Amino acid sequence: MKTLTFYLIRHGKTEWNEQKRLQGSGDSPLTSEGTEGAKRTAKALSHIDFTVAYSSLLPRAISTANLILAHKTTPLICHAGLNELCFGSWEGQSLEELSKLPEYRQMREQPAQYLGVTNGGETYQHLANRAMGVIDQIIQRYDTGNILIVSHGHTLRMLLALFRGATWQTHRDQSTSLANTSISVVHYLQTGNDTGHFELEKVNDIQHLMDTFDEE
Repeated sequence: MKTLTFYLIRHGKTEWNEQKRLQGSGDSPLTSEGTEGAKRTAKALSHIDFTVAYSSLLPRAISTANLILAHKTTPLICHAGLNELCFGSWEGQSLEELSKLPEYRQMREQPAQYLGVTNGGETYQHLANRAMGVIDQIIQRYDTGNILIVSHGHTLRMLLALFRGATWQTHRDQSTSLANTSISVVHYLQTGNDTGHFELEKVNDIQHLMDTFDEE
């Protein structure tokens, strides 16, 4: 029997987020708001005993994970499978300008047709395979426990849709954009010889970002 609980966190707000520039495998530092969001997430999850934490290899995710785990002894594993969708030559460009490009609109509106032709980017199919591959590795490795996952908007949106039973082709129809340092909680249950299933407890929870905490 396996009973795992995944806590999925999008990284804190970055400079490129504020400037409305596309990040992908590119990176920019957390802003003061991003750092504060990660600290508030740490406060909200302070009562959770994590078995292990995973983050992508990108500095914005690692920084967020380290802030969340600052007062814990949880081991952190950085895994390329949790990296953000790579957008190739689009990375660092203005979202406003990119929105004028037919393939960028296709990427957002027609996931099954998007092949990353003009930008040399990664396909959604590849993203789904590598991200879900990490989850499968965790399920194989652990039978019980709380697992922290710190990753990115497109990657987590894909995973949450797949957990719901969507495919990579339909995932954007069955998911929503995630706020920076939002918390999504998903349970994985497997009994006997069944294949196991995911149950979503909450998605894109930002209450902790609005709460007023007493100063310690």
